[in-house]
Amino acid sequence: MSNAERLPSTRELAEQLHVSRTVVVLAYEQLLAEGFVVGRGGSGTYVADVLAAGRTGTRTSRVKVRLSRYGRAAGAAAKANFLGKPSPRARYDFAYGRSDVEVFPFEMWRRMLLRHARRTSVRALDYGPTGGSVALREAISLHLRRSRAVLCDPSQVIVVSGSQQALDLVARVLIERGDRIAVEDPCYQGTREVLRASGARLLAVPVDRDGLNPGRLPEGTRMVFVTPSHQFPTGAILSLPRRLQLVDWARRVDALVVEDDYDGEYRYEDQSLQSLQGLDAEGRVIYIGTFSRTVFSSLRIGYLVVPKPLISVFTSAKWLCDRHTATLEQETLAEFITSGLYERHLRRVRRRNAARREALREAIGKYLGDRVEVTGFGAGAHVALWPAARVSETDVIAAAAKLGVAVYGISRYFLSAPPRKGFMLGYSRMTENDIREGVRRLSAVL
Repeated sequence: MSNAERLPSTRELAEQLHVSRTVVVLAYEQLLAEGFVVGRGGSGTYVADVLAAGRTGTRTSRVKVRLSRYGRAAGAAAKANFLGKPSPRARYDFAYGRSDVEVFPFEMWRRMLLRHARRTSVRALDYGPTGGSVALREAISLHLRRSRAVLCDPSQVIVVSGSQQALDLVARVLIERGDRIAVEDPCYQGTREVLRASGARLLAVPVDRDGLNPGRLPEGTRMVFVTPSHQFPTGAILSLPRRLQLVDWARRVDALVVEDDYDGEYRYEDQSLQSLQGLDAEGRVIYIGTFSRTVFSSLRIGYLVVPKPLISVFTSAKWLCDRHTATLEQETLAEFITSGLYERHLRRVRRRNAARREALREAIGKYLGDRVEVTGFGAGAHVALWPAARVSETDVIAAAAKLGVAVYGISRYFLSAPPRKGFMLGYSRMTENDIREGVRRLSAVL
């Protein structure tokens, strides 16, 4: 309270509290007698200056709270700008990691969600299965077998609150402080920061046009995290020989592979390759998927496919985190998949992305030419531009922004130094004309 704060009149407070005015008058007299309030003739009753000053002083905490190792690591991760304020939307925004919400069948989704809400019994609104809705796990298992050559039964599928929780659970369950964990270089910052928070010793393995090279994995590596379908952020696709080599490496050295298939649904020109999980015959691959890129980001539903010996421990870890993921959304998503609407939606998005991708390829060839090297056209919904000349990412991003174009730097995703300079251009939410004009304007900067 401030020292200027006025208390309600006795009549007003009596009406608010539905008590006799006499009770309020007696209470005010007691407060006056004890010095908590002061009366000002003709003005009313106010909080005492001494009390108001004391209350104000308590707002600034002087207590030094000791953070845990995890707390200190989480604080350091804030530098990755996960929680930063979004920048103003540019006219030509090559944002990446976004779903195509313009064509998502929201009306059908709303009808399904409403139907499930209406017919769900009160008992069904109690705590749900920790591993996820049975219907959704069955739907995911069947879809993965058809679409991604992932070999699993529904019991191996654990529904989580987005792929970020999946990464967190893997770190909590399988990684001890000091463990030697290999990651792609560059790599997804969400993976990097989760591993740092766990106390893992990160081993950066360079990525080339064929993805991570298993032959360069350091000795003593206990686990490796990869994005084989569309490497983040370079867009490289892990070749079949390297997939086989990576699975064989895990067998030989008794290691685990975490396959993050965040962009696996978007494939072009017969670029589909069998998942690492499908190639693994010993249960050494943990597969991560998400619906944030294909449905809409705020849905926050992802999944883990774990080897059978790990089902129990991962289910328990999920329970410790948040009991289970929201039930109604799971049931709605299960129907969305089994009804065929999900696959129909994916086909439509793939067609739209293919057209945008071609527009981007043509525009880069026309306006940028040999001034840049491009990777990532084979799959996903973003590409990486690598300028031939030395540039400052910060300067290019700022200059492009003045022309109404938003592009995103890649150097911050590198663990090694010096990082390579480049830019990510996402195209899942842009029209073909905007893509062409955005690249034309970008060419004036590069």
